[in-house]
Amino acid sequence: MTRRFWAPGRVNLIGEFTDLAGGVALPAALDLGITLVTEAAETIELRSRELDECVSLAADGSGEATGFGRFVSGVASELALLGRPPVGLRGELSSTLPIGAGLSSSAALEIVVGIALCAVADFELEPLELALAAQRAVHRAVGVPSGILDEAACLFGRAGQAVLFDFTSLEHELVTIPEGVSLVIAASGVSRRLEHSGYATRKRELEAGMPSRVRHLETENIRVRQVVEALRANDLERVGELFREGHESLRVDFEVSIPELDRLVDWAYEHGAYAARMTGGGFGGAIVALVADEDAAAFAGRIPGRAWVSAASDGAREVVEA
Repeated sequence: MTRRFWAPGRVNLIGEFTDLAGGVALPAALDLGITLVTEAAETIELRSRELDECVSLAADGSGEATGFGRFVSGVASELALLGRPPVGLRGELSSTLPIGAGLSSSAALEIVVGIALCAVADFELEPLELALAAQRAVHRAVGVPSGILDEAACLFGRAGQAVLFDFTSLEHELVTIPEGVSLVIAASGVSRRLEHSGYATRKRELEAGMPSRVRHLETENIRVRQVVEALRANDLERVGELFREGHESLRVDFEVSIPELDRLVDWAYEHGAYAARMTGGGFGGAIVALVADEDAAAFAGRIPGRAWVSAASDGAREVVEA
């Protein structure tokens, strides 16, 4: 029996790198994501339409894996350690997510494969357990000590809402995005890959107590709470001020922004965005801008480079045909 699964990418509204140190962040799942059409099989045989690549592994994830197959292998291996029966998949992946834009296509891939592997094996796993398993899979796949922000946003996102996630307690609550506001994602043109970024270096610097890095984390956690208050008060002017402060902290204190991102942020404010900042791990990728619904398409059409108009979406799930 063929089944369809879907997992969204994510955009982080505010709270960058805070998941590395038990802070808080405010991501949202997007209506851009990855679809997996698949059926149960003895082994894992998956093809990516966009990448024109295939992966072939044992049902427990063992075998030689390259490219996107490293993430598939990592997830299957972590689920096997949790007791998932060795049932495989045969299917095709398709994506509306731009790769390398900092919208966490890798987490969406892991989660869509993870929920499918659990479903075909009748293996029940709480969403938080799956998020943690996928986080470990990233460490296994590419050796990057990433936090759990991306996987959590992919699973816990809800339409029209961002997710306030506490990385100490692993608790979350939903925060409504004001009506009439679209999310515009604009790519810097500088592609980033998690394993080739300075992510691990920044983590080591935080652990060593480097003052500027610690200052970013401390002020960023305060900004996250302030953005939540401003969104709930429908005070988009204040949100814009806080986004600017957050971007400057990432540029000056954390040193993860690049000139291409800085120029896009400035352009966004100059052309009417309520708020704008770099999003994701930096060193390339994209910015996120909050724009009035009626202006979003024109705004995205004028912004330098590629841009997407999106909205906060429901999290990963099996898609059941009506």
